[in-house]
Amino acid sequence: WSSDVCSMVYSQSQILEKQVYLVEQLGAAHESMSHLKAAVFVQPTPYNIELLKRELAEPKYAEYHIFFSNIVKGDALQSLARADEHDLIRQVHEYYGDFEAINEDLFSLAMPDSIGLSRADNAIRPESFARTVSGVLSVLLSLKRKPSQIRYAAGSTVARQVANEVSMAIDADDVFDFRSMGRRVEGPLLLILDRKDDPVTPLLSQWTYQAMVHEILGLTHNRVVLKDAPGVKPELHEVVLSPTQDQFFRDHRHANYGDLAIAVKSLLEEFQAQRKLNEDIRSIEDMQRFLDRYPAFKAQSHTVEKHMAILTELSRKMETLRLLECSELEQMLACNNDHSLHLNMLLGKLDDPLIPKGQKLRLGMLYALRYQANGNLAAVKARLEDAGIGHDQIAVIDALLNYAGANRRGPAADDLFGPRGMLGRMTRSFVQGLADVENVLTQHEPLLHTILESVAKGKIKDQSFPSMGASSGIKHNSVIVYVIGGATYEEAKVVANMNKAMGQTFYYLGGTTVHNSKSFLKEVAAFH
Repeated sequence: WSSDVCSMVYSQSQILEKQVYLVEQLGAAHESMSHLKAAVFVQPTPYNIELLKRELAEPKYAEYHIFFSNIVKGDALQSLARADEHDLIRQVHEYYGDFEAINEDLFSLAMPDSIGLSRADNAIRPESFARTVSGVLSVLLSLKRKPSQIRYAAGSTVARQVANEVSMAIDADDVFDFRSMGRRVEGPLLLILDRKDDPVTPLLSQWTYQAMVHEILGLTHNRVVLKDAPGVKPELHEVVLSPTQDQFFRDHRHANYGDLAIAVKSLLEEFQAQRKLNEDIRSIEDMQRFLDRYPAFKAQSHTVEKHMAILTELSRKMETLRLLECSELEQMLACNNDHSLHLNMLLGKLDDPLIPKGQKLRLGMLYALRYQANGNLAAVKARLEDAGIGHDQIAVIDALLNYAGANRRGPAADDLFGPRGMLGRMTRSFVQGLADVENVLTQHEPLLHTILESVAKGKIKDQSFPSMGASSGIKHNSVIVYVIGGATYEEAKVVANMNKAMGQTFYYLGGTTVHNSKSFLKEVAAFH
């Protein structure tokens, strides 16, 4: 886990620049390397403490500098001190980084099966719950922020319990008493949400770069696997998409598909012009200039090839998955209320042999959520069965309703299918032209957008988001949102846009994980 955390913000070359020549897992077997010092970065878990004690019993390095990614208990430190019989520990620090920093305003705990925390019929799993709380605390400590207010989604038992546990942990530990140089600094609002209040957003097809890559290709620890893409060079079988290491990606990660295609075309043209310049070598001075430019030119070449390969594979997958055909109906189901029209269109899609089964199932789920009270779900299930979709897969629709149906969602979700922003402006015709298509395909706004707008205006409702302790009308200079059950890249775009527009208030978004539709439904299936 710690190596994944580091890889999100440091490349291998950057690590080498810090004179770190070997990176390995704690507990790995190898010969003694007493000429090297060891910098150990680990979670302060009982298992890792035991590994450290074994390492100190048979040391392989000259000295040890230990950095824990979260708060470490006093008894763990005492057991380490007793184990250090050779007096090789030079320093021990808490260096708070027990989370993956994906964007400058997005983090994840990369927890599997975190939706299970919201089960109404099951006791909360202690390990998952404790990991959730410790992850939130680590984020607060890394930002050096002590919340002045903690709110949680009403109707979510686990959100209330996490909020309560975080609040008690903050009050009990003076590590949260940050110095403010004599100035009164207003703490952030910590807002604990539950994924079950908005099950729609993770089900939708995506049309912005970072979100599309995760939905269609998968984006794990900033890595994209392209080895199955036709015609891709071996060196591009796995590529890194990191905003800290790739300026093009940083600038265009929230760009819609049409703008992205234009940007990649411009990137290619710029590279071709640079290559032509490098080919025009007529003198020793020209050769010297070429050598000076070559490292940047080589890096630019890799950037162009990488983004061209990703865009090409996205385009190919969009066609095979019939995303354009399906996304129009997805958006209609998410944004409008017209049962007769939607049912007819849905049954037509379910009868279409060219549309993949997974797409049909997602459409059926969106229909079930939208028309849970008055829909004809039996007819939809029958048509899914006719399309060759197995009973186990169809049963995930019931699992979804059991997890996040109308009777499971809290008052925070009252606006889930209400008119928000551009919602309700859907036209029935599928307008041609890329720009118009994207207007049709990107109408949906996550519920988080409405919630954060109410926060920004100071109009957040106590009955929807109760406060731990006394509520107040304080306007916070930062807001930290944590979604139990996982956030999405569509929601990350909402936060990024608000950070661009708001100016005085900075928003952070995090979650137990960052979902695409596949990972979301895999976890939801456990509710059947």
